[in-house]
Amino acid sequence: MGSLFEAIEAEEAEVRGRVEQLKAQLAELTERLEAEQERLSRLVITRETAGELLARMSDGSAADETPPTAAAADVSPFAGAERQVVGVLSVPKWQPGMAATVLPRVYQDILEVVDDAPGPVRAKQIVPRIGLPVENGKIEVTRSKLKRLVVRGWLDETTPGLFTPSATRKTHSSNTP
Repeated sequence: MGSLFEAIEAEEAEVRGRVEQLKAQLAELTERLEAEQERLSRLVITRETAGELLARMSDGSAADETPPTAAAADVSPFAGAERQVVGVLSVPKWQPGMAATVLPRVYQDILEVVDDAPGPVRAKQIVPRIGLPVENGKIEVTRSKLKRLVVRGWLDETTPGLFTPSATRKTHSSNTP
C-alpha cells in the first residue's frame, strides 16, 4: 500500500507544480491585460478629443487663427497640418434640405437605426443592428460616431449615452412636401 500513497503524493506534487506555474502565467497575463486596457482607454479618449477638436475646426470655431506666413512655414514644417487630416469633413454639418445620403454609408446606417427606433437608443443597441459584433471596441467606435452626428446636428443626445433623431432635422423634414 505504501507505493500507492507514494504515487499519489508524486502526482500531487506534479499537479501542484503545474498549478503554481499556471498561477504565475495568469498573474502575468492579468498584468498585461490591465496595461492594454489602460492603453485602449487612453486611445479612445484621445480619439474622441481629437474628433471634437476637428469638429470644432471644421465648423469654423477654430478658424480665428491667421494663416501661417511663408516665414512661419519655414520655422514649423507642421504648421497647418491639422487641416490636411483626411476625413475631417466626412460628416458635414446638417442643414435644412440635406439628405442623409451625403453621409458615409456607416453613418447612414446609424442614422437609419436611430430614426426607426421607438425611443432613445444606446450605442450598444445600434452595433448589432448595423451588422457589427457586440464588442467593447465596436461599441466605443459607434459611440464616437453617434457623438459626431450630435455635434454636426444630425442627432440629439437627450441624456448622456441616449441618442434620438435631431428635433431640428425632424421638424424640417416633416415640413417639406
